[in-house]
Amino acid sequence: MQELKKTPSGVKGLDELTGGGLPAGRPTLVCGGPGCGKTLLATTFLVRGALDYGEPGVFVSFDERIPDLSANVASLGFDLSGLSQQGLIALDHVQLDRQSIIEVGDYDLEGLFVRLAHAVGRIGAKRVVLDSIDSLFAGIPNTAIVRSELGRLFTWLKDHELSSVVTAEHGENSLTRHSVEEYISDCVIVLDHRVVEQSSTRRLRVVKYRGSAHGTNEYPFLIDRDGITVLPVTSLGLAQIASNERVGTGIPSLDAMFEGKGYFKGSSVLLGGGAGTGKTSIAAHFADAACRRGERSLLFSFEESPSQLTHKMRSIGINLQPWLDGGLLRCHAARPSLQGLEPHLAAMIKDVDDFKPDVAIVDPLSALLSSGTLHQTQGMLLRLIDHLKTIGVTALFTTLQSGDDQTDLSVSSIMDTWILVRNTPKGDDVVRRLQVVKSRGMSHSSQLRVMEIDNEGVQVKQAFAVPAARNRPQKRKGPPR
Repeated sequence: MQELKKTPSGVKGLDELTGGGLPAGRPTLVCGGPGCGKTLLATTFLVRGALDYGEPGVFVSFDERIPDLSANVASLGFDLSGLSQQGLIALDHVQLDRQSIIEVGDYDLEGLFVRLAHAVGRIGAKRVVLDSIDSLFAGIPNTAIVRSELGRLFTWLKDHELSSVVTAEHGENSLTRHSVEEYISDCVIVLDHRVVEQSSTRRLRVVKYRGSAHGTNEYPFLIDRDGITVLPVTSLGLAQIASNERVGTGIPSLDAMFEGKGYFKGSSVLLGGGAGTGKTSIAAHFADAACRRGERSLLFSFEESPSQLTHKMRSIGINLQPWLDGGLLRCHAARPSLQGLEPHLAAMIKDVDDFKPDVAIVDPLSALLSSGTLHQTQGMLLRLIDHLKTIGVTALFTTLQSGDDQTDLSVSSIMDTWILVRNTPKGDDVVRRLQVVKSRGMSHSSQLRVMEIDNEGVQVKQAFAVPAARNRPQKRKGPPR
């Protein structure tokens, strides 16, 4: 069976959830409320098509003037004027005087077809963007005329085999204002910008795609200086490839608990414990060791700035500043309350894909609870962990842990290795103790060990002495025999 021909959208992540891109030679409707990114998605489709896929395009705006449009997208690295001068794109603003529009029986779009045909022929366009199509029919209350003319417009685009993106505003009780465009479009994408508990999130959903399977969930997407990035994380499957290669922890005495070799490459490691148990110090050793091997290390810090982190780690003999300056270590520091969970996830995965680290550290996972509910946070972390595993990044996650058997986020079951550190009172002093609760696929010591931190870093020493009272046999109850 012949598959539907598709054209790459140029939007990062969108082609993955649509199975290869938007329908080639057919119109795609992108609808949503104000500020959700419709024009940006359409502009990306046009610019990337011209630059990356050799498909010139025509941009027709029914709302925004071309100088304003060019200025707005310039901050994202799109030079519309330059591309126009090179003959890669054509820009046209169709200004409508709504007061002069009179509804008559022979109302049609022949003038628009002429302008489109001229622009398409002049540059040999393969793509077309019609921005704010609802403005074209703002003065036409007759739905039959709107439907008829929209049908003619979409048919004209198909007849000329133009891969098109048409944007429209969201209606009150329908996807669009006229409640027509979504029915005659071959593909419909809905963008949404919502605010939940003072945190904003942008989401994308493919409502329909004629002739093609596609992801039907809502997917978060990010708009930043690099443009728009869709995160189709919920489509990830269990496709991780296990590796027998080992990665050192950066602490020789801790490596000794893992057959002297450390963690498996590409595995996920959970480091749980209460406040002040040394979790960040162990994580810093791991990052430092990776950089010493010439590997890239990416650190997500949700409680300390890079300056605070490097300053504190110097006190235990770890100097991370040279790695930051040299580009082997990147620190992404942000307050969890800065944005919602989905934007956090989108930004983190974007950093991972851009930096391409060998090692990733999240310190601490539990801080993200302030950005959502427990269930939401667990779902977000599962997708992050799956993504890191899929691309073979060895990941270390620190988290607050109040008890012996349960972390605050209940994610220990999906981790390959689980290390627990605790502070135990001993007389007038406090002793740190470390235990490897589990490490899948390798022999490891689960013995309680004493852990010390001094100016030379973290040291895992002798076995922790369990109080004798715990080993004493219980006295037999009842009368003696």
